[in-house]
Amino acid sequence: MLREDYLNMQVREDSHYAQLIHRAAMLSVLAQRSPLLAKLRLLGAASARAAHSHESSDAAPYYTRPVYHDHRALPLPDIPFHESLSTQEVSLKEKEKGPWKQLSQEEKISLYRIQFNKTYAEINKPSNEWKSVIGGVFFFFGITALIVWWQRVHVFPELPHTLEDDWKAMQAQRMLDMRVGPIQGFSSNWDYEKKEWKK
Repeated sequence: MLREDYLNMQVREDSHYAQLIHRAAMLSVLAQRSPLLAKLRLLGAASARAAHSHESSDAAPYYTRPVYHDHRALPLPDIPFHESLSTQEVSLKEKEKGPWKQLSQEEKISLYRIQFNKTYAEINKPSNEWKSVIGGVFFFFGITALIVWWQRVHVFPELPHTLEDDWKAMQAQRMLDMRVGPIQGFSSNWDYEKKEWKK
């Protein structure tokens, strides 16, 4: 009996495997005959070839290029401040290759300004940015206060009469008359003979 069950199971597995092989063959025939699938396959191969090719393009994307930025922690940026130079700046850069004693102070400063936007002292100079930050914070505080005031006036309903002082006094007197919490609660703090709170 067990041998027959095993053989039946083996036949079922073989037929399932044969169906899978048949479906795969049909899909490959369909892919060969369909021009859309062929185009998609060609596109995939072309894009894979382009991704793995070693050809370099001259134009690198802008986000991969170094950017000039003055920062106290990095006082030497990756690129000069002025990349495109005028004819006067080009001649000055050529003069820079010679002895620096022949350069005047103005030429040295203009060479520095070609390479850097700010001096280290200018980078460390405190800015007035804190004023705009504090102003922005107070501006949003004011907007929030106006919204809260508008909601209190136009959105929220009137306070219930049970929150008025007279009502609270009547409620406290009723609790004392009912002797609510005489041991450790509300009434335990009231002197019923002197009609006043215990001291």
